[in-house]
Amino acid sequence: MATSSDSSVSFEKTDIRHDEMHSTIEEWIDDLVDRVDDAQASEEFQEWLDVQSRFHDYSHRNTLLIKLQHPEATKVAGYNTWRNDFDRHVQEGEQAIWIWAPIITKRCPECENSPSYHEKIGCEYNETSADEWSKGLVGFKPAPVFDVSQTDGEPLPELETAAMGDADDLVPALKGAADELGVTVRIVDADDWDHGDAKGVCKYRSLHDLQPVVEAIARSNQADLAVTLIHEYAHALLHFDIEDEPERAKREVEAEAVAYIVGRYFGLDTSGSAFYLAAWQGDDPEAIQERLGRISSTAQEIIGSLVE
Repeated sequence: MATSSDSSVSFEKTDIRHDEMHSTIEEWIDDLVDRVDDAQASEEFQEWLDVQSRFHDYSHRNTLLIKLQHPEATKVAGYNTWRNDFDRHVQEGEQAIWIWAPIITKRCPECENSPSYHEKIGCEYNETSADEWSKGLVGFKPAPVFDVSQTDGEPLPELETAAMGDADDLVPALKGAADELGVTVRIVDADDWDHGDAKGVCKYRSLHDLQPVVEAIARSNQADLAVTLIHEYAHALLHFDIEDEPERAKREVEAEAVAYIVGRYFGLDTSGSAFYLAAWQGDDPEAIQERLGRISSTAQEIIGSLVE
């Protein structure tokens, strides 16, 4: 497994790039599966979470590719996007970061493939001609992007979400996002808290109303309160309907990872988070892929509800 101290991987050979991008992701996850009880594996996982926090709207596969090629990347875009939209230019000799870009084209309503592949597989749908088909996702292709550190030119504009970096603003935003996320949220005074040492809980509203209810103990540290709320929101979205106790324990790591990503995205100090991946011991690579995907998509959902 490549680490930040190792030489970064590259995909410069055009004829094998597609297969290498797939195999590199698979090898990273296979290695993680083999070493989930190893401290270094937890560090590797946290490095990926750091990248995911910077690219919250990217799939877990793309953030893995960015981590393995350019782990310090903060903002990436294509060559022409940097030039045309930001008046910045890729420096001579810089190596591209390869990610998966969606292929959007007309596709068959039946097999959901492009016209050429629709014919290749012998799909019998012929109710409408290909000229009348709607556009949609038919696959992914390797696409080169470059990090801002690889470019020169005009300064980037300030991010619209910069004002959300203060936890004093983030806590009210999290409370306001509860309805959109399908969650009821309550901040409970310490004198009325009856959940022991827990900072927050996620439970049913009642035996007859199964909407998730998130409760968090009130505290002066608003950053800590915000991370608790994010963690419990993640529980509500990730595994509220999971009854199997071993699986619920495994998803505790997922909820903490989501809180780490979202907290870092909004500028909170989440360095105290610890990820004990030994809980995932026994999971196969496909299961780990699903967990990474859930972490990525849940963080996207929470961030999206806060920045709209």
